[in-house]
Amino acid sequence: MTSAAPKKARRGSAIPFVVGLLAAALVGLLVYGVVHGGENTTLDDAVKAGKLPQAPGATVKRPLLDGSGQKSLADYRGQVVVLNFWASWCQPCKAEAPVLQRAQSALTAAHSGTVLGATYEDTVDDSQGFERERRISYPSVRDIGTDLAARYGTNKLPETFVLDRQGRVVAISRGQISQAFLDQALAKAQRAGAAS
Repeated sequence: MTSAAPKKARRGSAIPFVVGLLAAALVGLLVYGVVHGGENTTLDDAVKAGKLPQAPGATVKRPLLDGSGQKSLADYRGQVVVLNFWASWCQPCKAEAPVLQRAQSALTAAHSGTVLGATYEDTVDDSQGFERERRISYPSVRDIGTDLAARYGTNKLPETFVLDRQGRVVAISRGQISQAFLDQALAKAQRAGAAS
């Protein structure tokens, strides 16, 4: 009988220890969440509210994937721009590439804008192979360090931001785009640019 009492005492003291350990882990996760933040929806919230926020990082220069220099969004001021973050390893990026290429053809024919790709954590060789295989004619920049992507809250692929001629974000797609989305977004960008 005497041996049972100490076992109960040990079990009883283990429960508060485990509860304390779990509480400490929960606090650690909460602190991590606050420090690293959740999804950045500032841009999305503004667009949903009908505002036209200026595109973040418009003057950030990035090297062109083809090695012919550097470009920033500011270099395309006066044009409609479809900014698309992509990578060769991203399956939805492969699926949406024809939609973006059709948009590039239409924008070029109308002399009204461009699609601008921004590679995300991808090698130059893989990115260039992706473009060759899909016959991509629009320019892409290499977002080294994903600094540009971070300004858009981009951490998943693909993500697309449609800008009007004044460099304002008029539409956002967090995920694979459809032809219907892009057609509506481009029409909105044309209207917004004409109204200003």
